[in-house]
Amino acid sequence: MTQALTITADGERCIVMTRSFDAPSQLVFDAFTKPELVKRWLKGPDGWEMPVCEIDLRVGGRFRYVWRRNSDGVDMGMGGTYREIEAPRRIAHTELFDQDWTGGEADVTTSFAETAGKTTVTTAILYSSAAARDAVLKSPMESGVAASYDRLEKILPELKKRAA
Repeated sequence: MTQALTITADGERCIVMTRSFDAPSQLVFDAFTKPELVKRWLKGPDGWEMPVCEIDLRVGGRFRYVWRRNSDGVDMGMGGTYREIEAPRRIAHTELFDQDWTGGEADVTTSFAETAGKTTVTTAILYSSAAARDAVLKSPMESGVAASYDRLEKILPELKKRAA
């Protein structure tokens, strides 16, 4: 059984998000790193789509995501550079939103820990300041991440079936 998303503040500038999924780490890692899969689940709350999802998965490679709100066509973009990739256990990258509402570039580390076929995903995001971190915590980020992770949970059985 999976667990609900938990989001906690860590220190003065960091947010840690954790959730478990009923799938091996390689499948969850793939879902985080293959554009055709990321576009299916990392859409935030209902009513948003991801028309742009570019991933150059290599150290020094870049990624770019653009989300679009269906009701009015508003876009929100973000990108970054991969700093460390240890498939299927860990990814470290930078991220910066086009409309820099998070106070500058953030450092993001995502780990994928598998136990008995279940994977716990832990993402630590280090912001440029405590004020930036606190602004993110006050935003609707938690509901958007939870909705995305719920979508991911729904596509994992299909990925498990394909991998079998």
